[in-house]
Amino acid sequence: QQSGVVLLLPHGYEGQGPDHSSGRIERFLQLCANGSMTVAQPSVPANYFHLLRRQCLGPSHTPLIVFTPKSMLRSKAAVSRPEDFTSGSFQPVIGDRTADPKAVRRVILCSGKISWELEAERKRREGDSPTTAVVRLEQLYPLPHEEVQAEQAKYAPDAQVLWVQDEPGNQGPWPYLNLKLVPKLGRPVRAVTRPTSPAPAVGSTKVHLQEQSDLLAAAFGD
Repeated sequence: QQSGVVLLLPHGYEGQGPDHSSGRIERFLQLCANGSMTVAQPSVPANYFHLLRRQCLGPSHTPLIVFTPKSMLRSKAAVSRPEDFTSGSFQPVIGDRTADPKAVRRVILCSGKISWELEAERKRREGDSPTTAVVRLEQLYPLPHEEVQAEQAKYAPDAQVLWVQDEPGNQGPWPYLNLKLVPKLGRPVRAVTRPTSPAPAVGSTKVHLQEQSDLLAAAFGD
């Protein structure tokens, strides 16, 4: 039997408590094997639209798990043009469209709303001539190995590669990606995460903001 059920799970580190922050990405990824489901965290409206369209019109049906940060609903950065909806298809990986590949010395892989925060921080630090590329992994399972490798191939072999996520190091996509994706990339990947924790989030706005500041600083080498 096939099931095309779609789960939309609120997930986003926005200063709220544990129950408001995490949809437990890591637990769903632990259940992924043999194409059992699709797990995605789209960062732009058009890609979200094409993901749902593919789910409805595709030749086969498996459960679709979508993690949906609330803050992107009101973000002026996370927008799409009308033509992005009427043409194209779902992109499991969205490459960097700002940085010159020849100038890039750091490649940040990420997923979800943290991508917009990283781009804003990059703009603040590096201006209009960035040396950091931000590559968004929109589909977490099945892993788009070939698309990630194609993006990586655009940059110098000695460019530093990082995985940056909102979640603590023992949660979120990192434990799964470290096992399944990193070995296929052929180069070391440094993880930038919140400190490992038994709870998804601290539940204190002040502590959250400090953790967020530390996370972005670590992503850019501070």
